[in-house]
Amino acid sequence: MPEIIGLIGGSGLGDVLQQRLEKVRKVKINTPFGYPSEDILTGTFAGRKVAFINRHGNSHQYSPSTVPYAANIYALKKLGVTSVIASGAVGSLQQKMKPRDIVIVDHVIDKTFKRQNTFFDNIAAVHCEMAKPYCGRLRKALLNVSHKVKTKVHSGALYVCMEGPQFSTRGESLMHRKWGGQLIGMTAMPEAKLAREAQMCFALVALISDYDCWQQQKKKLDAQTLLKEIIGNLNDATENAIEMIKAVLQSKQTLCDDSCPCRKSLQLAVWTKEEKIHPKYAQILKVLRS
Repeated sequence: MPEIIGLIGGSGLGDVLQQRLEKVRKVKINTPFGYPSEDILTGTFAGRKVAFINRHGNSHQYSPSTVPYAANIYALKKLGVTSVIASGAVGSLQQKMKPRDIVIVDHVIDKTFKRQNTFFDNIAAVHCEMAKPYCGRLRKALLNVSHKVKTKVHSGALYVCMEGPQFSTRGESLMHRKWGGQLIGMTAMPEAKLAREAQMCFALVALISDYDCWQQQKKKLDAQTLLKEIIGNLNDATENAIEMIKAVLQSKQTLCDDSCPCRKSLQLAVWTKEEKIHPKYAQILKVLRS
């Protein structure tokens, strides 16, 4: 059975990528955690079988705080996905990381507080290792094809994930820079945590749309001009990210590898004795452990 690569589209890329899929079929999946953002689209892209979900929904109806992250990840896993490449728009907290650049994120600070960040509430005590929140093997596969895109690709960054939906105050932005933050966004978490609990290899391709408000505008731009500039940056970054994803799918690199530590993340993580876990949760555990 051919491997299925999961693709999660964020702002910008989600709307564009789904139009590039071939042999598309909509799959409606209900999960123990509710319905996903939209029906999963299965099909092919760059010659590989993929399962695609638009994180914010096809009408961008879900804000970062209301995206059904648990349902999205569980639905992909239920379809047989074990490796996921996600995208997301971000602001830059560092001068060297410029709008229209792409970043293969390696570290994250989670400031979110409203979202379901585990599958295991009321099921069991489960403590997954998160020192390296993104799959090193999958990140390397993306970086191996970075020379094929027409923009700067950064090999790592510390992403500060805020709750939103409002953007940062300037004071917050300056604080995030002092923390060592390089990117600011709203969707990296709990997606990466849930992927780890689902024993999935997970990588995040971040698309820089603008500098966060730590950098004051050198020239005064009216709101419409500024918005047009940001959208232009995001559109360019989106096209380059699609080319990167296309290149990695066309490559002969192994994207699904059961020997990867990500695929064994639950082995020592479940602290509750098996006989104390209620039988009604057996199917959830079976899917996550697959």
